[in-house]
Order: sequence, then C-alpha cells, then structure tokens
Amino acid sequence: MAKSSNPEGKPGVRIVVAGDRGTGKSSLIVTAAAETFPTNVLRLLPPTRLPEDFYPDRVPITIIDTSANPEDRGKLAEELKRADALVLTYACDQPETLNRLSTYWLPELRQLEVKVPVIVVGCKLDLRDDQQQVSLEQVMSPIMQQFREIETCIECSAYKHIQIPEVFYYAQKAVLHPTGPLFDQESQTLKPRCVRALKRIFILCDHDRDGALSDAELNDFQVKCFNAPLQPSEIVGVKRVVQDKMVEGVNERGLTLTGFLFLHALFIEKGRLETTWTVLRKFGYNNDIKLSDDLIPHSSVKRAPDQSVELTNEAIEYLRRIYELFDGDLDNNLRPVEVEDVFSTAPDSPWNDVPYKDAAEKTALGGLSLDAFLSEWALMTLLDPARSLENLIYIGYPGDPSSAIRVTKRRRLDRKKQQSERNVFQCFVFGPANAGKSVLINSFLGRPYSDTYSPTIDDRYAVNVVELPGGIKKTLVLREIPEDGVAKLLSSKDSLAVCDIAVFVHDSSDESSWKRATELLVDVAGHGEDTGYEVPCLIVAAKDDLDSFPTAIQDSTRVSQDMGIEAPIPISSKLSDFNNIFRRIVNAAEHPHLSIPETEAGRSRKQYHRLINRSLMFVSGTLIVWHPTTVSFLMHSELRVLETWFAMVRFSYD
Repeated sequence: MAKSSNPEGKPGVRIVVAGDRGTGKSSLIVTAAAETFPTNVLRLLPPTRLPEDFYPDRVPITIIDTSANPEDRGKLAEELKRADALVLTYACDQPETLNRLSTYWLPELRQLEVKVPVIVVGCKLDLRDDQQQVSLEQVMSPIMQQFREIETCIECSAYKHIQIPEVFYYAQKAVLHPTGPLFDQESQTLKPRCVRALKRIFILCDHDRDGALSDAELNDFQVKCFNAPLQPSEIVGVKRVVQDKMVEGVNERGLTLTGFLFLHALFIEKGRLETTWTVLRKFGYNNDIKLSDDLIPHSSVKRAPDQSVELTNEAIEYLRRIYELFDGDLDNNLRPVEVEDVFSTAPDSPWNDVPYKDAAEKTALGGLSLDAFLSEWALMTLLDPARSLENLIYIGYPGDPSSAIRVTKRRRLDRKKQQSERNVFQCFVFGPANAGKSVLINSFLGRPYSDTYSPTIDDRYAVNVVELPGGIKKTLVLREIPEDGVAKLLSSKDSLAVCDIAVFVHDSSDESSWKRATELLVDVAGHGEDTGYEVPCLIVAAKDDLDSFPTAIQDSTRVSQDMGIEAPIPISSKLSDFNNIFRRIVNAAEHPHLSIPETEAGRSRKQYHRLINRSLMFVSGTLIVWHPTTVSFLMHSELRVLETWFAMVRFSYD
C-alpha cells in the first residue's frame, strides 16, 4: 500500500535528544546525519536538520541536542517543552543510566508537563558486557507499564552503525502516526474513538448499505486511500487472512465491519500505524481522531448577538429518517442504547453531559420520543451550532452541511414587524430560591411533582415541543437561572440578546418571594433598556394551591399596571394546573413587541426623548420661518446658548 506524503501537512518534526551525560547523545545525532561515526564531537551540537527525503513520509526533521549539566537545566526545560517527540538515552554499558530514566528523567518530564511521545534509546550497544545479556523487553517492560508516554524502545550503536536511522524514524513516526490515539497497549485493542471513526468510514464506503464491503467497494476504498487498486488475488488474500482469524469478519457479501476493524488492529499490532492513519486522514480526521476544522462550515454560523440558529426543514427530515432507522421496533421510543448507536460514528455521544443530559422529556420506558429527539437537536443547534453541524456530519448527513442550519432574523427586526418567525424560542426563568422554578421545569418535561426541595446550583436547560392551536409546533427551551447567578448574567452587555422571553416565578403564598421576584424583574428590565435588548416578560404565581399572602392581588395589580405587562399567571404544579403556561410563553415570544416591561428609569428616559423631539421639531419649524436678517440680529451670547442646546440634543441621540 502506498504511504501518505507529509501527513497533516506538518512543516517539520522537532526531536529533542536528552539523557545523562556520557550516554552517547551527540554521537547518535552526528552518526544519523553524517552516516559516519565522529572521532571528535562537540560537547553540545547546534540544531541538526535531516532533509525531507530522509524518510518516506517526506517531512524534514530538526534534532536538538541538550546538555545534562545542572547549570543548563533552564535551557533543557525550555527545549523539552518545545519538542514534538523526545529521544531519551541511556548507555548500555552503564546500568545506572538506565535506572535514572525511571528515577529522574521520566518523572521530570511529567513535572514539566511535557506530553509528547518518548523513544527510549539504549546507546553504546557495542560496549555492553556480553555476560550481562538481558532482553530489551525484559528490561523495559516494567518501565513502560509505569510510564505510558514511552512509545517504543530500541538499542543502537553509533560506532558500529547499528539501528541508527531507526531511532529517528521511530521518533518521527510517533509524531506523524502516533499509537496513543489508536491503540490501547494494555488491553491490546483499538481505542473507542478509533473504532467510532473506522465505523463511520466503513459505512461511508458501504455504498449499497448491506453491511459488508464487496470486492468493488473494497477496491474503491483502496483507490481513495492509497491511489492504487487491488488485484482480485489481493482481495481474496485479504479476506482469507481475516476469515482465518475471525470467521464473522467475512460473509457472502464481503468484508464485514468486524473484519474491517480486525484488519486495522492487525496493521497496528504489526507496527503499520501509517496504514490506519492514512485511512483516517483521507477521510478528514486529525490526530485527535476528530474531523478537521476545515470540514465544519463555521462561517455559516456567524450571527449577531440577537440572532439564533435553527435546523432547516431538510435537516429535520433527515433526523426523522435517522430516528426511524434506529427505532428498530417502531414504538416511538429511542432507548438509551439506541441513542448511543445513533452517535456511534461520532467521537462521543454529545448528549451524555450537561446541558443536554436529562434536558428532554423521557418516555415511560426511559427513552426519547421523536419530538424529544428533535428537541435535543434543536437545543444543541441553539447553544452550539458548530457542534450540531459536526455531529450531523458524523452521523452521515448527506447534503451540504451549511444547508442544515439557518440563522434567524435579528430580534429587534422581529419587534418592528411585531411577529417572530422563529421555530425555537429560548425562555430565561428567573425567581428567588424555593419559588418553584425547578418544579415548573420538571413539569415541562413531564416529570412528577415532588415536595422535596433541591436548590439549583448552575444554569439548567429543558427543551420540549409546545403544540399551538391549529396543530402548529414550536420548540421551547427553558433556561433556569439560579438567584445567585443573576448578577453574573447581567454583568454581560449581550446577556439578554439570546433571550426571546423571560419568566419570573414567585411563591404566591410568600410576600418576600414576591418582592424578590419583582426586584429581579426590575433588574432584568433595566438591563434590557440599557443595552437595547428588551425582552417580553411574564410573571408566574406558583404554588396557587396555597393561600396567597394578604396583599397579593393589590401588589400584583400595581406592578403589572406600573410596568405595562400582563398580570401574574397562577399555576399549581402540585395540582397539575398549569393554566396553559407553556403555550402562553410561546405566544408572548411570537409577539416580541408586547409584554415589554417598563421601569421608572426607562419611562423617564422615553419622556425625555419625546420632549427633546418635540422641542427639536418646534425649533426647526421656527428657524424655517425666520428671515436670515432676523437671525443676524441675535446677540452673540444668544447664539452660544443655541449652539450649546443643539449639541446637547445631538449628544442625547448619539
């Protein structure tokens, strides 16, 4: 198989050689570069460059010699941190230098947080006492068990030219074709992320989707990756190797996924890592076994702060088909294992961690309905569009990735139109502790009511589909903001830009809860007025099954009228009486010009601007009818007053 040229386009590999004094570092470098053993060698060599055609990968190598003298320790640490790979030497005729690898050098690398592949090299092989012959594996096995960063070990002799080129070949190979991301040395198995990537590649090459690579598909794969076809006899040979070791690796249709994975494990065990890396890189994977950034259309998700990102109908239809494909028993319940299977061709399942974990409604069997599945995707697209696109690509989205998402109109434009065309709305849920925010969100996800109070520490997300009159469905995202997180949220100018509507929850039986909720409402409304990101607001009077505090009706009426928003909406999670709250939230978000609260400061500011506008119109009209000769009779002081006044008017508009 042909080898890749300059994997990942690396401009060069920097290899640092370190070890105790007198272990043969400089002689090793000179012999590798000049192909002759030096009779005299400098104490510390300058950087040595091997040309790009020195090894088959055609990537130039720069070798850095180092000093082990105490006074050079700072320079040594600096070079170690700049290394792509490290050659760590000991002398075969000095056992104490071997011991120093595990007692000093390898711990020192960890202390410096040098995280690069290490090649352990035993130099001066020709000087080792023949009576102390011990196998390299026997000597190095315990050290390699302790220090997993060791990629390989090799013994050499510069004097006798034994395995000198191999030293730097292995070091270069460890950088260009690292073992770590692909293979677990301890279990001798492919690592999960490698398996996931190879599975995706297998599916992409299985054009007829019959679960096996036919001879024609195998040949197409070979040409794509290695620019050379396989002869029929070679295809037969490949399948025979697999079948001899693993019967299920081949069936009547061709090479199965099991057989495909076995082949790559075999290549790696035989030291042919470049074969698997060539395949991965041909399909766009980087050294982290993730798709390279240039395959993700990041430019398509650029947006203003008050714009959001949603999936297009084309992407949603594709996800519907994916759901049907993996919901094998067609019971509208995608079990957790089936969700994992959906993402089995991605580096990991994106919904295993917050904010996506437990963010959608679960079925009675603990799975996801189609609506919940699409809701999770809507949430991921809203919060992290690039990650959503990336995962669409991983699970096989066939179209142009940029066609899978759309950027919505700016919310300030929606306010002018008095209508929002968004399909996904984000609602911030504010309120004091123990007001009922979490209970409201749990009910949104269909979870049973519980009297147990558990304070929310961090922001929490919940997403579900809300059906409106006429069968129209919108996706609503609730983001619970803990009370002690409000100040931090509002410290950012653009914090409300992503918010379509805010809800303020209070315990209707507790006057202090009501007062704190109104304080939060004023804070949020004021921030919106100051930044230009005003949002519609609703007040929710939770725990309506309890008796209200004495002045509840009077106080709520006053606040609602003063701020120009709807009266509090009473709900009781305990009695499952939600008063159509989620539909009302969506309805308010669809009409972003309504339900905007107005603070006293905001009202005063508007009155001031209206006064200025009327004054400006009056003055402008007066100047139009004045005769130029009349203006010329104005005293100098009067002109100065007019200039100052006009400057103030301009400043207020700027």
